[in-house]
Amino acid sequence: MKLLRHGPRANPKPGLLDADGQVRDLSALIGDITPATLSPASLAALASVDASTLPVVAQGELQVPWTGMTKFIAIGLNYADHAAESNMPIPKEPIVFTKTLECAVGCNHDVVLPQGSVKSDWEVELGVVIGTRARYVAEDDALAHVAGYCVINDVSEREYQLERGGTWDKGKGCDTFGPIGPWLVTADEVGDVQNLGMWLDVNGQRMQTGNTATMIFNVAQIVSYLSRFMTLNPGDVITTGTPPGVGMGRKPAPVFLKAGDVMRLGIDQLGEQQQTVHAWNPALIDS
Repeated sequence: MKLLRHGPRANPKPGLLDADGQVRDLSALIGDITPATLSPASLAALASVDASTLPVVAQGELQVPWTGMTKFIAIGLNYADHAAESNMPIPKEPIVFTKTLECAVGCNHDVVLPQGSVKSDWEVELGVVIGTRARYVAEDDALAHVAGYCVINDVSEREYQLERGGTWDKGKGCDTFGPIGPWLVTADEVGDVQNLGMWLDVNGQRMQTGNTATMIFNVAQIVSYLSRFMTLNPGDVITTGTPPGVGMGRKPAPVFLKAGDVMRLGIDQLGEQQQTVHAWNPALIDS
């Protein structure tokens, strides 16, 4: 299934995308797509419904495809060629940092640069959505805890991340710096998550091309690893690293986002996003 939430940000409606690309309303079955919806039993119940019997509705503004996440966790330098372009060593263990819940926005929401930002950057990434609680899980069991997958743009302010001391978090959690969606695609529909093509364009120019096959640490390894250090709850999301082609690594000189730029990105089977970049404007953040 491709689950989505659409309409006004304050009161989105739950839906699914049918095989013909039409939005089917789930409001008669569930009030919203919550962590409880992501359990294996609840997903199985939804999957058993004949989508053709559900009302077709016009798609409104797409929001984050589910609600109720308690953690937005990220893995850094998880593609060897991206580590090389960043002039950083290939990690021996996953690099873990967090993005704030406030950075999570719908897939086509405006990206608003922080005040004075001159080094904001793009990163197309595979998102992993937890469906059942994971605590000290083995790699062989890790994927059973995953409800599904999504596209994430891990927007990053490189000066804040790398030049201001401390951890990476403050360059990663700015408002609007985590577009998610368009859909949450359930794991059964995705198939082999370690063979998904991914890409990102800025102003129509291809910047990133990659495949999840080249991850240093695969999804099962990441979920198992994180579960040793924290409990992963249903609705939590993990963004798993980016392939090469980020602005920071452009030659002969870095290229960073500026007001008016348009990012378009996607992952096989998981859909596409598009964001327009704006200078600091809190009204756009809260809209």
